[in-house]
Amino acid sequence: MTQLSRRRFLQIAGASAGAVAAAATGAGLSTAGARATSARAKGLRTVPTYCDICFWKCNAIATVENGVLWKIEGNPEDPLSRGRLCPRGTGGVGAHQDPDRLRTPLMRTKLRGEDQWTAVTWDEALGYIADKMQKIKAKYGPEAVAGFSHGIGGTFLKHTLKAYGAVNLAAPSFAQCRGPRDVGFELTFGEGVGSPERTDIANARCLVLIGSHLGENMHNTQVQEFAEAVGNGASIIVVDPRFSIAASKAKYYLPARPGTDLALLLAWMNVIVTEGLYDRDYVAQHGFGFDAFVAELAQWTPERAFPETGIEPEVIRATAREMALHRPATLVHPGRHASWYGDDAQRSRAIALLNALLGSWGRKGGFYQPASMEVPGYPYPPYPKSAKGKVDNPAKKYPFASEALTTGIRDATISGKPYPIKGWFVYATNLLQALPDQAATLAAIQNLDLLVVVDVVGSETAGWADVVLPESTYLERYDDLNVELFREPFVALRQPVVDSPHDQKPNWWIARELAIKLGLKDYYPWKTIEDYLDHRLRGAGLSLEQLQRQGLVRGAKQPLYYEDGVVPQFATPSQKIEFYSVQLKDAGFDPVPRYTRPDPGPPGSFRLLFGRSPVHSFSRTQTNPVLAQAMGENELWLNAAVAERMGLAGRRVWLRNQDGVRSDFSIKVRATEAIRPDCVYMVHGFGHTSKLLPTARGRGANDAQLVTRYVTDPLMGGTGMNVNFVTLEQEG
Repeated sequence: MTQLSRRRFLQIAGASAGAVAAAATGAGLSTAGARATSARAKGLRTVPTYCDICFWKCNAIATVENGVLWKIEGNPEDPLSRGRLCPRGTGGVGAHQDPDRLRTPLMRTKLRGEDQWTAVTWDEALGYIADKMQKIKAKYGPEAVAGFSHGIGGTFLKHTLKAYGAVNLAAPSFAQCRGPRDVGFELTFGEGVGSPERTDIANARCLVLIGSHLGENMHNTQVQEFAEAVGNGASIIVVDPRFSIAASKAKYYLPARPGTDLALLLAWMNVIVTEGLYDRDYVAQHGFGFDAFVAELAQWTPERAFPETGIEPEVIRATAREMALHRPATLVHPGRHASWYGDDAQRSRAIALLNALLGSWGRKGGFYQPASMEVPGYPYPPYPKSAKGKVDNPAKKYPFASEALTTGIRDATISGKPYPIKGWFVYATNLLQALPDQAATLAAIQNLDLLVVVDVVGSETAGWADVVLPESTYLERYDDLNVELFREPFVALRQPVVDSPHDQKPNWWIARELAIKLGLKDYYPWKTIEDYLDHRLRGAGLSLEQLQRQGLVRGAKQPLYYEDGVVPQFATPSQKIEFYSVQLKDAGFDPVPRYTRPDPGPPGSFRLLFGRSPVHSFSRTQTNPVLAQAMGENELWLNAAVAERMGLAGRRVWLRNQDGVRSDFSIKVRATEAIRPDCVYMVHGFGHTSKLLPTARGRGANDAQLVTRYVTDPLMGGTGMNVNFVTLEQEG
């Protein structure tokens, strides 16, 4: 490792913490970034690429003037963005100029978690990592190194890890987000809803949103289509403890008690079945086990659901009839973040069943059939085979988990069973913010021989790493091709728009160089990323030059609905829509979803709810100067009557949860009538504590810190996190 004087170390540490000069151009680009891009050609030019601020991957066009990134707009040829970016995408300029960006490889100098670093060269950092990996492999086997990643940028790092022999690779997006939804729909229809979701919102005549915050989670296509549906007079039904932006557009707003959605779904289906409002022909042709399903529903009258949900029986009946009136163009939205209470796969299955009753799957205004272009992969050698298997779901404890479980890998890292996990690679995800129970994550980290974090900015997880590797932003690198499965298929290219301002490297370069140091050069027969991309594209009759110029190529349109010629196919055991699931019954689970009353929490406490902002992505964008200007910290939504009674309106409070954990920082109370009196709400991703994030440190409160409890979904291992409660302590 390079030895540095204390003066030089402090200079580097300060730079890594984001001591950057103030913005110097009309575009707000930092002087450091302006210097770095000055080598680019003079004049005005536009470069197509696709966004990485969230997973939607909208195609965009960046404008660069005299080597300086000026603005980012939607690509009008893009079926996803349709030429319009969301606030986060437009604010992507700030990702390049972020003052807290990691600038050079860093290695830990003291104990984990103390945020003390020394700067090293890339050769030193990757050499150290490769040496540690070889020692772990020799002692424990390659399976002892695990990987966590988020987004398409992790493709090449996962390739290197697989070539090394790693098999334990997971993403928080499954167990902590969409997994219960995917499994619920797979159990019912034989396939999931995809990402982006196959929702035909623009053509829906009735749209039902259950805790799905269109307009706040800002999934671009869906938000645009939602606006179209509202403009076309679609009937909107919103179920949410909070009066969200979507709720403000609703014909019916149902402020159901948190945790009782399944009771409401069962009552809706009861009304639709008993009043004969379902799509009889559709159910008769495609359904399996309908009579047994109906028998299970008999007990769930609106009168029974009322004391659970707080929704009047007349309202339950009226909204059920509203859905039936517009079928099959009624879309009960599947949502995305679905890890709430531990029964989430069954709740999502109930949403799928309600859509099945209405005949919306495969129908216009419901769920369309997506398609993708055929782009061959690269002809790599086969990966080594493992005799040990994976650690995340031993003995298939969660029999319907269709992807790896992050918390399962964490548990194995703590226990050493079924075998030890001694190395973690963490790419573009902040596990201490994404996973519940931070204490468990820290306990796992302390058992590691190696923790490597690859990211654009620092994080709480990076603060515990042995090596932190600075990645170029999406505006400064190539990534793998986006071969999108969507309403209209296309293939898109992410390419460099400007240079990286410091010693950052693209993920593909990091992964390839590490593979070479591990003796795995055969897995990277291509020398440049352009060679790799062009090889794949030529296999599809395209070329890199074409994509560099256009950004994307659209494929032939395919039929979208059954009525247009799509052949109904259901990859379930019965080859039909399973109203009654024999496979669930055989595995010891309820074949029809069954409601369980949620824990009401300690007396005098509030259920803690958290969600998204239209200008931020998780905990990764709080240092983006453009987006931080739009929202610099979060607030705590508290019912106005409660706030007045407690004297907290406009005050700052600390939050203390049921296990005695108090938030590190206080948060301002937002007194509002737009939330039930039994819960509080905050935007996720704030309250950073990492010294690598000085501009975001201490701004707002951190909901993840307070999520010390969770309930694991018995079907698929998802972590229900809306089971925590807080009390409020006034600052001062």
